Amino acid sequence: MTFPIFTFNKLPKLWLLLLVAASFLVTTLPHGGKDIYDSKVTNIGAIIDINSRTGKEEKTAMEIAVRKFNNGSPNHKLSLYFQDSRSSPLQAALAAKKLIEEDEVEVIIGMERWEEAALVADIGSQFKVPVISFSAPAITPPLASSRWPFLIRMAHSDSNQIKCIAAVIQSYNWRRVVTVYEDYAYGGDGMLALLSKALQDVGSEIEYNLVLPPFSFVSDPKDAVQEELTKLLSEKIQSRVFIVLQSSLPMMIHLFREAKKMGLVGNDMVWILTDRVTSFLDIVNTSVIHSMEGALGIKNYYYDNTSSYQTFLTQFRQKFISEYPEEGYYEPGFYALRAHDSIAIITQAMDRLSSNTSSPKSFLDNIFTTSFVGLSGEINVKAGKLLHSPMLRIVIVVGRGYRELDFWIPEFGFSNQPVVAKGGAENSTDATRLKRPVIWPGDLQRNPKGWLMPTDTKRMIIGVPGRTSFEKFVKVSTNDAGKEEYNGFCIELFRKVREVLGYDLPYQFVPYNGTYDDLVHHVYNKVRT
Repeated sequence: MTFPIFTFNKLPKLWLLLLVAASFLVTTLPHGGKDIYDSKVTNIGAIIDINSRTGKEEKTAMEIAVRKFNNGSPNHKLSLYFQDSRSSPLQAALAAKKLIEEDEVEVIIGMERWEEAALVADIGSQFKVPVISFSAPAITPPLASSRWPFLIRMAHSDSNQIKCIAAVIQSYNWRRVVTVYEDYAYGGDGMLALLSKALQDVGSEIEYNLVLPPFSFVSDPKDAVQEELTKLLSEKIQSRVFIVLQSSLPMMIHLFREAKKMGLVGNDMVWILTDRVTSFLDIVNTSVIHSMEGALGIKNYYYDNTSSYQTFLTQFRQKFISEYPEEGYYEPGFYALRAHDSIAIITQAMDRLSSNTSSPKSFLDNIFTTSFVGLSGEINVKAGKLLHSPMLRIVIVVGRGYRELDFWIPEFGFSNQPVVAKGGAENSTDATRLKRPVIWPGDLQRNPKGWLMPTDTKRMIIGVPGRTSFEKFVKVSTNDAGKEEYNGFCIELFRKVREVLGYDLPYQFVPYNGTYDDLVHHVYNKVRT
């Protein structure tokens, strides 16, 4: 075997080549090493109710958004850390502290209820960690931005959908309503206060508040719901317009099943659902839908015909079916879109950060100047909240699902188009009424009256002054058979109006010989003497 022989003349050339190669590596390695080994990772904490349908959708949507970013970013990665809130504000607060101290997250997202978001925002302010919540208070505290400087609310307050509900009430001239809501363990009276004020503004009022106990607190929810619904059959409660402000999914199912059995769903009954309750329509089975037939619901509007939405929809279906085959319904709701957009807010804010100014405050400032069109709509954050007004859809439960009736925009009112230019032709007509006709349950050919209709066995009692000074207006006399007769201008006017009502109105005149003030007092308190 022969070996190569190096002479002293060739050796310097070899060393020279090695030195050149080494110098090249020394020159290029710092940059290459940074690309491969110094890639930045941003830890994101997510606090959701993992076992709820909404939580499953949010988790799926966030994972899709993170995967999309990581696949397209060689130098910067996102890492998601999930914690289960169990729908408990205290648990959410403990989860936030764990995410910050143990997982070293730089931002926290989630919190479907404001009670959870408020406590997590307190912790975020303490540790200077931005918090993006999926909820907002019904009534925004006046010093919210000072108390929670690191909080970003990805949801609108309830004021807009409450105004929408009041507009529906006004559209049909319903004067009294009954509110129905599950009494969450951590408050929820803000929405009730908003509704009371909004109804006053349109000349209506709340006749009765039907409060259901928290579902987790009752051993027999069916009996608990029946006990409360029975109160609506009292003669003192005349309204048949029921507004469901808030409810968990299992409580809502019991509510409508029992209401249907008791005859409180159907002809001349009106049920109106807030957005949170309406979102359940997408995931309940047909038997539950049947018990809710005719209910009007409020939903957030979003564009589902864009290419970005269609791409997300395909990815969501594949992932959701794979991970949650037991759910049976695999379409994303509005909360999934909002969760996806929350990741986009973070990535856009990070893109504008320089390596020298990556402090929590600069990160927060970038979030506050974020502006883009996401899957859930326009995203424009300022002073910790979304700037643009939401566009709401009004739907009605029919058949095995629901169909769209109208749109409602705070600045314009009702419209049959999703986008209306200010001052456009669409709003030159009456924007205070729903544009499309409503097909009510039982093929009712008129709009529901919104109150308990009298029957032959339960007539409307009308008090008539028995002694008056002006008999041409009202006169009560007794005929030969000993029966009272009622005459006069007011009596005839009442009878003529009754003839043109278009529906039967059984009634009974009852004379009253007291003062006018006492008569009015008895009418107001529904006291018959």
